[in-house]
Amino acid sequence: MDVVANGIYAAFQAFLGAGAYVMLPVIITILGLVFRLKPVKAFQSGMTITCGFVGINLLVNLLKSAVSPAASAMVTNFGLNLDITDVGWGAISSVTWASPIVAFLVFEILGINVLMLILKATKTMDVDIWNYHHMMIAGILVFYVTNNFVLALIASGLMAILSFKLCDWTQPLVEHFFGIPDVSLPTVSYLSSIIIAAPLNWVIDRIPGLRDVNLSIKGLQKRIGFLGDPMILGFILGLAMGLLALMPIDQAFLTGVNVAAVMALMPKMTAMFVEGLMPISEAAQNMTSKYFGGRSLTIGLDAAVVVGNPDVITTALVMIPITIFLAFILPGNHMMPLADLAVVTFRVAMVVALCRGNVFRSILISIPVMTAILYGGTFAAPYLTGLAQSTGLEFDGQIASMAGPSMTQTAIVFWSSISSNPWLALVVVMLAFAGIWYFVEKRIGLDKIEAYASQGEE
Repeated sequence: MDVVANGIYAAFQAFLGAGAYVMLPVIITILGLVFRLKPVKAFQSGMTITCGFVGINLLVNLLKSAVSPAASAMVTNFGLNLDITDVGWGAISSVTWASPIVAFLVFEILGINVLMLILKATKTMDVDIWNYHHMMIAGILVFYVTNNFVLALIASGLMAILSFKLCDWTQPLVEHFFGIPDVSLPTVSYLSSIIIAAPLNWVIDRIPGLRDVNLSIKGLQKRIGFLGDPMILGFILGLAMGLLALMPIDQAFLTGVNVAAVMALMPKMTAMFVEGLMPISEAAQNMTSKYFGGRSLTIGLDAAVVVGNPDVITTALVMIPITIFLAFILPGNHMMPLADLAVVTFRVAMVVALCRGNVFRSILISIPVMTAILYGGTFAAPYLTGLAQSTGLEFDGQIASMAGPSMTQTAIVFWSSISSNPWLALVVVMLAFAGIWYFVEKRIGLDKIEAYASQGEE
């Protein structure tokens, strides 16, 4: 048994070690062949999608490199010195993939996705295997705390089911707001915000006056002309962030230029990504129309494809200093936001899409979203630190991240699984989600979600 497990683990580590840029064209080409595209066309689509994805990631990394020094300087200027350090999602990902049970969890999540597709319980085909770590971290933490393999499987399985259903329900936002058809985004660091954002958005819709405030990039362009252009606005926001961080004027100016470049170039990379996706999407729809009675399927991809949206970047740049301030004033918070400040875009992208680009409302809702993340990171830090140390990583003091168990969805599953009565707690979570599932699909209806997502679409 150990030999088989070790062999599976080694094979997966080798494939994953090649990186997303190797995995993606292989997976997309295979997917194209499954959907009966000609081999050359399938490979061409895979390479076009990958090149677009590489461009998107280069721009995301440019944004990170521009924002990180300013964010770190603001932390220092705020005098923030808390005893739990945000080490970033990358460290948490490496801990996750180093777990001895990771191969079992990968197969479990893949199997759940296939089974849900067969049972018509989801329309998301998640090919973003690299980001499975977002779903697996709950099970891996549960296994570290309880040493109970069954509980770990249940935790990761529940994370997968939650993710695929949230993915289905939010896919119309990806299509209509971000302009990427037939794609859903199962990345938990993007998805999880909907749990807090959707109820708050519903409440705001029922508050006279507040519900009528609408500030968007498109609206700014109409009101203030060239200053509302995403490129110019990016420069202004980046420069302002540099100045807030008390950076030298040349560095502040460079921060503005880099953010402006991301704002200007990201739509072009996204267009290339969509161009490569269209043959796959059309082939998928043709096959499902022929064999599944016209049922539509969506391809689950990395949320990096949407975080370059101008409204998302604008909201994130405003939320970075707000998040630092929240860490300073929230009673009981011990988490010092640092490494993940540069990827706040992932945490707010869903909120922005839900608010249909209303930056004012997006910021308003993102404040409790980020508050929950800070508290989630604080409470899970002892377990996350212990897990990291068990894999050989050493840190000064306790660690946290704005991903992993800090995310609302993951926190619910993790804390239920290690409670004094985990079986009862997990049953309660499952029943609650089943109720939400029924309410969303039977009482509200997916057609109403589609109609809401398409409101204001040009």
